[in-house]
Amino acid sequence: MKRTLSLRATQSPYSAKVTLYEPADAAEYVRRSKRLKGSTDIPDHAQPEVSGPPRKDTKKSSSAATLVKTEDVATTSVDTLFKPKRVTSPRKPKIIPTALKTPHPAPPRWQETYDTIKRMRSRIVAPVDTMGCDRAQLKEADPRNQRFSTLISLMLSSQTKDEVTDAAVAKLREAVGGTLSVDAIMQADESVISEAICKVGFWRRKTQYIKQAAQKLYDEFGSDVPKTVDELCSLPGVGPKMAFLALQVAWKLNAGIGVDVHVHRITNWLGWHKPPTKTPEETRLNLQSWLPLELHPEINHLLVGFGQTICAPVGPKCDQCELSDGLCPSARTVTKASSSRSRSKKVTMPASDPDTGAGPKIEVELEEEEHKVAVKTTSATRRTPPEQVELVKMEDTSP
Repeated sequence: MKRTLSLRATQSPYSAKVTLYEPADAAEYVRRSKRLKGSTDIPDHAQPEVSGPPRKDTKKSSSAATLVKTEDVATTSVDTLFKPKRVTSPRKPKIIPTALKTPHPAPPRWQETYDTIKRMRSRIVAPVDTMGCDRAQLKEADPRNQRFSTLISLMLSSQTKDEVTDAAVAKLREAVGGTLSVDAIMQADESVISEAICKVGFWRRKTQYIKQAAQKLYDEFGSDVPKTVDELCSLPGVGPKMAFLALQVAWKLNAGIGVDVHVHRITNWLGWHKPPTKTPEETRLNLQSWLPLELHPEINHLLVGFGQTICAPVGPKCDQCELSDGLCPSARTVTKASSSRSRSKKVTMPASDPDTGAGPKIEVELEEEEHKVAVKTTSATRRTPPEQVELVKMEDTSP
């Protein structure tokens, strides 16, 4: 609500042509002037008329100041009034270390151990041999798509078995049109990707990583897989293990060792790290410091297959491993008493005919672990009906 200020006009004592105006109530003027802070409600017809030459004054009147302030606001751009938030520079990618300051010493008899594992692996076909990350590129014709499909397979393989990963890659390729490419992933909805990879571990998070990685590859790397570890690790959901393996498979570049849980576990069980390493990254740096460079590309594939078939994390088959003869300090001795699968008990009992007292002898083999019963007729004078053969469960009293 606009309020007016009452003024009282008086004639100047110095000139009859000058009329002076002053507020009718001086106290009210002081109180309101503090509240208005420079604004005035003097009507245009009540402005004083001053004759004579203009007086030079360094101070601007309150009305002029208000007018200038209003004009400044009117002419000020929106960008000046509402300044955008300061944009921070993008975070620099974390530099992945490639070497130790002090190399780890080579463990004793490592070459003999390595050759023994290689000999055993030559006789075994492991899941990684037929469904590993290097198999995804075989379904693509374009080199860029081959490299991209390798990267997608590695991203899906985290916390997932090779069998599940291979099936998820095939299903994802079919869901996006038959070809795994950056453009196909960018155009696909997240729901389509999620449905295709829902069998792998952490599939919701991996769906977001795949979409974000495809967008970044399109924006910064020309829709192709980069050639350095640091650039690969800048992609969402890509770690050092995936980066080193991607370079080896996609670009045939030997930049380092891809260490996963199998390599980390087996090399520690073999006693190759003193003291034992706590993370796969520590394992990688130790191995790279003493393992010959030409073995870096193959050790991951070698030990992963060895860990999938023989040196499993739960129930390793030490009785079938050639390293048990002094090459593996973690080998467990499997005794006859502890080998529950081989324990069986054969009992021969007559199944006599209730009328004549004669009948065939029945040999019963009890396998305690598998809870299976094998019945074998050793001699027969006449056929005895099955309902007349009574098998008695016997307790195993062996220690």
